[in-house]
Amino acid sequence: QVQLVESGGGSVQAGGSLRLSCAASGYIFGSYYMGWFRQAPGKEREGVAAISPGGGTTNYADSVRGRFTISRDNAKNTLYLQMNGLKPEDTAIYYCARARTFSPVWSRIDEYPYWGQGTQVTVSS
Repeated sequence: QVQLVESGGGSVQAGGSLRLSCAASGYIFGSYYMGWFRQAPGKEREGVAAISPGGGTTNYADSVRGRFTISRDNAKNTLYLQMNGLKPEDTAIYYCARARTFSPVWSRIDEYPYWGQGTQVTVSS
């Protein structure tokens, strides 16, 4: 069965950096779009970034473009999110997700049937 396990969350001060990882198993990792989403307290889950199966196409929310970088290592079945210049408004639970297909509408939550358990990111001012 499909399993996604995030790691790398934590607490940092504003301006700091974190690198999230998502270890995938149970399917052919390199065949599917992958995404990172986040959900802050009292807010809806939102798309942060996504990446095509081969890594050649990346997508970002306007709020993180230029600060976050999504990448993947298909040989290691692992998805990454490098987060630099963190802001207090980045505080949220971050989830990795596998898309239903190889070419989804990247930010639509209903395009992603498989989700990890999430990892907490807290940014203090």
